[in-house]
Amino acid sequence: MVKGKNTAGLSRDYIIHPGETLAEVIEDREMTQRELAIRTGMTEKHISTVIHGQKNISAAFAKKLEYALGIEASFWMNLQANYDRELLEFEELNNITEEEIGVLKHLKEVIAKWTDFGWLECDASPAALVLDLRKLFGISNLLDTPQITYAAAYRAQSKNVNVDPYVLFAWQRMCELLTKSVDIADEVDTEKLREKIPEIKQVMFLQGDQIPKRLMEIFSECGIAFKIVPNFTGAPVQGFIKKSEDDVLILCMTLRQKFQDIFWFTLFHEVAHILNGDTKRVFVDFNSVSGDMEAKADRMAGDFLIDPKEYREFVDSGAYKQPGGIEQFAESQNVKACIVRGRLMKYELIPWENRPKYQWV
Repeated sequence: MVKGKNTAGLSRDYIIHPGETLAEVIEDREMTQRELAIRTGMTEKHISTVIHGQKNISAAFAKKLEYALGIEASFWMNLQANYDRELLEFEELNNITEEEIGVLKHLKEVIAKWTDFGWLECDASPAALVLDLRKLFGISNLLDTPQITYAAAYRAQSKNVNVDPYVLFAWQRMCELLTKSVDIADEVDTEKLREKIPEIKQVMFLQGDQIPKRLMEIFSECGIAFKIVPNFTGAPVQGFIKKSEDDVLILCMTLRQKFQDIFWFTLFHEVAHILNGDTKRVFVDFNSVSGDMEAKADRMAGDFLIDPKEYREFVDSGAYKQPGGIEQFAESQNVKACIVRGRLMKYELIPWENRPKYQWV
């Protein structure tokens, strides 16, 4: 990636044309330009224009230099390719508009986190950051990012969710990049995923920092690349499912609200989407998004966590009002007590109270 401290603001003269290297080689060998012209079968004028940076070293000329100087053609071609790339990056840096640099204001949180990841240079200039972000975004101009935002973002905006299209796109790219290294089974196995539901529920009893690794292992066995990722202001996302360019199914979760009951409900909500075949379309799941597909996933998530018939009996009997009643019922459902309390609070059967949170990411 371009490093601002080495490129931005430097003179064009700092980019060395391969002709300068050629001049040094023949000087060391006490060879004249005329002799090199004879040895390569080129004119003296051609040799002079290359040495003075007025002409590039072509593949054909690189081969002639290999014969004449005993230095492989690939060496000269690499010098030329590096020069062309550095020159292009220099010109790009010096032609970035203020409007595109202005996009960086949207991405302060993203830039800080991606710098921690090592994806961006901590001391890069604004122009160099723009070039690096173009590469990470896979786009030639950051200003065009909102035009390729996922359709679901617009659906969320219609519900007055505070979404920044630049941040949302960056968050989605982060999910794709972070899951590239996850080793998964060859194909998605929804039957195995359904069988794994009790095992996934059991993970909630692990220590918090052990949960991400164990969940990743379980989903990997089912052919799903799973990660718990950071969240950003402007991308109010709880869960994300997408088929990658490599046809890998990605499932990413955040700890945006940190509440344990919300995390597990959201996770099973996303599992429901996978089991229902909703991954045939790309969508981002916001709290405000509603519809038949979301309602069905909600019902399934609730049923995965707590048996609906047994829950009704538990509520009708008033057992939740008894000392230890919630804990006993939670144990029967193989979930933490906060899951049951969260359900009871949501439906105003018990008063709202402090709920346990996760602090890891």
